[in-house]
Amino acid sequence: MLRPKSLTALQSWSSVGRWTLIGTLFCIVVSLVVNLALFGDLGGRALERSVLSALVIPAIVGMPLFLFLGMRVRGLALSNIRLGLVARTDSLTSCLNRGAFTGRVSGLLSQRRPDTTSALLMIDADNFKAINDLFGHDCGDDALAIIARSIRAVLRSGDLVGRMGGEEFAVYLPDLDHYQADAIAERIRRSVRLANFAPDGQRHLLSVSIGGAVFEGEREFAELFRIADQRLYEAKRAGRNRSAVVSVADLAEPELQQSA
Repeated sequence: MLRPKSLTALQSWSSVGRWTLIGTLFCIVVSLVVNLALFGDLGGRALERSVLSALVIPAIVGMPLFLFLGMRVRGLALSNIRLGLVARTDSLTSCLNRGAFTGRVSGLLSQRRPDTTSALLMIDADNFKAINDLFGHDCGDDALAIIARSIRAVLRSGDLVGRMGGEEFAVYLPDLDHYQADAIAERIRRSVRLANFAPDGQRHLLSVSIGGAVFEGEREFAELFRIADQRLYEAKRAGRNRSAVVSVADLAEPELQQSA
């Protein structure tokens, strides 16, 4: 049975070709060894024919067989990748789903250097129930997809975005300072505000509220999630369509304990 690493190694056509060649050569070597061991005492023409058959038959039979198996395994490897992608991705917005986002960020937090600064943003669509009530859930789904595209449009290549459920998204921003985190949060807010959402032929404005936690050193995802979520609801209480990003280092100890 092929292991997952073997499946990964057979994703490309060049890997299939190498696997076919190596498998065929292995069969030829085994066939030669067996023929020499069994018929080495024949001598003359009989031994030459035996060696020739040991070279030709494995090549004729083995190469197509290994090529066929390699193609089948390649198809299995690609299907495995697609299934893994489906399992990690929210089908509506093409963002990471909650479990995948939490796992990826938690892994990055455990590997990051202690002297780097990063941020976690929580993003929530404003008045989303009104969109569903006015235009229906299909249009609400369209609005979520538009918001997700608007978020991704302003992120850097190494940033992560996930849908945490409902109309709530999260963004992990590695290796940046408080000022840069504020700037990205504001770009996200403006990008959503400028998005084209026209369910009845007329443009309707979308907006999001954003809360963020900028941190340095070792932090747990659950702690950062709570702090960013608290700031998100502060932004909503302050009137929506705004961002509130805080540095964890600036929080007083009672606030940290309250978030725990």
